Amino acid sequence: MAEPAHLLHVFSTFCPAGQQVRTVLLMDAFGDRFRHTVVATDNNTEAMGIVRSANVQTLPWAPQEGPMAGVRFCRDLLKRVEPDLLLTYNWGSMDAVLAARSARLHRHVHHEDGFNADEAKRLHSRRNWARRVSLRSTDLVVPSENLLRIARKTWRLSRSHLIPNGIDANRFRRDAAAGAAFREAHGIPKDAFVLGAVGHLRPVKNFPRLVRAAADAPFPAERPGVVCVVGEGPERGAIEAAAAAAEGKVKVVLTGHLTELAAAYSAFDAMAITSDSEQQPVSLLEAMAAEVPVVATDVGDVSQTLPPEARAFVVPLGPQVEADLAGAIGRLAGAAEQRGELAQAGLERVRERYSLDAMVATYRELYDAALRR
Repeated sequence: MAEPAHLLHVFSTFCPAGQQVRTVLLMDAFGDRFRHTVVATDNNTEAMGIVRSANVQTLPWAPQEGPMAGVRFCRDLLKRVEPDLLLTYNWGSMDAVLAARSARLHRHVHHEDGFNADEAKRLHSRRNWARRVSLRSTDLVVPSENLLRIARKTWRLSRSHLIPNGIDANRFRRDAAAGAAFREAHGIPKDAFVLGAVGHLRPVKNFPRLVRAAADAPFPAERPGVVCVVGEGPERGAIEAAAAAAEGKVKVVLTGHLTELAAAYSAFDAMAITSDSEQQPVSLLEAMAAEVPVVATDVGDVSQTLPPEARAFVVPLGPQVEADLAGAIGRLAGAAEQRGELAQAGLERVRERYSLDAMVATYRELYDAALRR
């Protein structure tokens, strides 16, 4: 039996967020065809906790002091590890990108999944230039049409590939009993209308906006509103402050990070995405698979991913965004029959267009082609 190819992954962080969750799904699906080494430039490797069967090890990020220290560290890392293929992720891995370019490493694939708060409204011109120069001979993978346009028009990268995210929809099959148990475990009343949110708690996700919008939403009198945020991260304090300000208007539950999410989605009546920037959130696909209708800001490919009938609950970013979200939440909360129709449409769409098998096959083909160089 041939030795598995060795893939070196360099992330800015390996926390259990969308990009990292997708990578773990791919690792597990590839099986013994590959072995993996992960380096995170913040040394956060919490996503190792969701690896099921893949052969994955981590190495510390430990550059010395001085200019270009990260690039020098990555060059030494490439010599020491000798990977068959280098995989880099987002702007935070640019030291590894530059190291690969200076070492003339051609077995390299770069992934871009979106932007943090510092580029949510406007891209940095220096970063655009750096990507254009350093990635011009590298395969680039993006998950959304929006990012593909940026890659080809702004960064002028001809070797850009669109691979939409995919999930195993059966893992998130709605389970009323599991949802009820989740509510009980987290002190959520049985009759509450639960507006859920899932993700890494960082500024670009803007979960405080969700709390403020929900506080102003006209929930039905018989179904008090509850916001349930699943995840952990640096914005927890800001969310707690927003929750304190909204006390008496809406109940806010923060569960922390959860490895298994199916029960949480089963407890939700609706899902909210209130980000300043997204591309194609994995949590959106998971909610659709769990038959949870969605309220969202119009960012990235969120609208295109949802079925057409669900786009009435997607609102534009702008000065009225919180009022618009509050109105959309209220309309959805008061329309039980429509929620059922949206739930079924979302499930059908994610099964037809965003399967795990299709995503895995496309990534495998791209990585195999890179390995043959």
